[in-house]
Amino acid sequence: MEELNLFVKSIFIDNMIFAYFLGMCSYLAVSKNVKTALGLGVAVTFMLVVTIPLNYMLDKYVLQPGALSWLGEQFSNVDLSFLGLIMFIAVIASATQLVEMTVEKFSPSLYASLGIFLPLIAVNCAILGGALFMQQKDFPSVWTATVYGAGSGIGWLLAIVGIAAIREKIAYSHIPAPLKGVGITFIITGLMGIAFMSFLGIKLG
Repeated sequence: MEELNLFVKSIFIDNMIFAYFLGMCSYLAVSKNVKTALGLGVAVTFMLVVTIPLNYMLDKYVLQPGALSWLGEQFSNVDLSFLGLIMFIAVIASATQLVEMTVEKFSPSLYASLGIFLPLIAVNCAILGGALFMQQKDFPSVWTATVYGAGSGIGWLLAIVGIAAIREKIAYSHIPAPLKGVGITFIITGLMGIAFMSFLGIKLG
């Protein structure tokens, strides 16, 4: 039940976009149509599901003070935590290459529509933020970290697909010239963030 609570909370309450404003550059640039937004959202979700457990194991069994004690008593005092940020980014960059090659092979049209924003997943702050939040929350198991990654990814997916659907509709609306484009998108994002705040305090079981 704790995992279910964490899953729901990471989607609606600790949403990467509406609670922490992480990944806003891709969120604003790629949310002009639903198909492209869905493709990027799935890619980001996959990245979070893969990289957060990998970074969890890397942090727990390699980087933390004393984590290398499984290699022998002489390694029990080794502290590699100062390498945490660099190692997390290396894992994310490696997974991004895998995602980029997969999308290019199986969906060339999506690869073309995402353009530069697909390889830029490597520097998407929502993904690095997920790894750093994982480290801060000190999850008890790799399964809990995976659940958190899945929830965070789905939350980001819902946010970008939701704003893309709204932007497609308002393309036919009369919007004052100064608010067209990013201006109205910021206003809608704020309203969506307020809507997601209605889930504050939710607890299952």
